[in-house]
Amino acid sequence: MTDTRKVNTVLFDFDGTLVNTNDVIIASWQHTYMHYLGREESIDKITSCFGEPLLLTMEREFPGVDPQESAEVYRSFQRENADELVKIFPGIRELLETLKEDGYRMGIVTSRTRESAERYMDMFGIGGYFENMVTCEDTDIHKPNPEPILLCLKKMDIAAEEAVMVGDSPFDIKCANNAGVKSVLVDWRITGGGQTLIDDAREDFTIEEPAELTGILEKLNMPE
Repeated sequence: MTDTRKVNTVLFDFDGTLVNTNDVIIASWQHTYMHYLGREESIDKITSCFGEPLLLTMEREFPGVDPQESAEVYRSFQRENADELVKIFPGIRELLETLKEDGYRMGIVTSRTRESAERYMDMFGIGGYFENMVTCEDTDIHKPNPEPILLCLKKMDIAAEEAVMVGDSPFDIKCANNAGVKSVLVDWRITGGGQTLIDDAREDFTIEEPAELTGILEKLNMPE
């Protein structure tokens, strides 16, 4: 049966949206700052970079250090501590199951590596819900540029007006703005500080709980 809904696809950011990696990311950054600078940084500074590709942040924060080297210091710590510090957000599994039952297609657009995203999806048993995923390894152009979302739409053969993007950072929202995709900002985020890096991201909707997304989709698909 042909899906006649105006919006039939949901794209998700990963970190801070589906899976609560906040604690392990902050701890990994503090470990890396201590390793190279001998000190920790403020939580606000760290969270302001959430959503930015890791290698770009590494290059800026540790000039003179090969970004691949500093990224491996960060990633090694994260791998060693993931089991203890990473959790799935409450209500996410239920939301994904509801969207699947309602016939929505789903994809992921993330600045994380494919290996690490798949490792966490396997950890929480959610990988089967997603038809496609674009990671930092799939393109050299990253959020807030529209390229990651546009690439995911192309892979799924979906038009921009048929999709919504759900994310927790200004990088996600501005990426959606630039791609011509409706955007949904999650209110369980801790990334408000990112506004200092991107000051013109404009979300179309905000949700406080995952289940609220279904109401937004129903609203978007109401006959005009």
